[in-house]
Order: sequence, then C-alpha cells, then structure tokens
Amino acid sequence: MDWADRALCRTQPDRMFVEGTAQNEAKILCLDCRVRLDCLAHALDHREEYGVWGAMTERERRALLRRRPAVTSWAEVFRTAREDTALLTLPRPVDGR
Repeated sequence: MDWADRALCRTQPDRMFVEGTAQNEAKILCLDCRVRLDCLAHALDHREEYGVWGAMTERERRALLRRRPAVTSWAEVFRTAREDTALLTLPRPVDGR
C-alpha cells in the first residue's frame, strides 16, 4: 500500500490546496497523520510547488530547501532520523532503572 492511501487527507485532497489562513487548518490535519513525514519527503524530493504537504506550506518548503541545498533525498533524511530516534527511545528495563 502506498503512503498516500493511508493519509488522513486522502478523502478530501482539495482541502490541502488552499490559500491564506485556510492553510493553517490543513496543517492541523497533517499533524495527526501517520504518514506525515512520507508526504513531506515526497513534496520536498519532487519540489511540489503547491499545497500543504506534511504540515508545511509552499513557502515553508521553499525556505527549507534553500537552507539545506545539499540534501538529495529527504526520504532518506527522515528514514535516518526515525532510526536514530528509535535507538534513543529504547524501553526501560522491567525493574524501572
């Protein structure tokens, strides 16, 4: 299954292509979406020009791309970050120490 099939916005994609303050509502929907980083990686890697993707507007994505021009795969950046975070959040031993 593709990540887009699991996105919260899949039933109302037009909701993500709005302007002005309506973008804030679209971003809020993204915050609870389990494929948010997949969506954002897609938008950054494919230089999507319009819409809210992964809780970022066009302007926010352009600014990020300008700040990190050397990144060739945002999907890889996010995958590495997930793996690093998983290592940092190892379960505590049973005795609580």
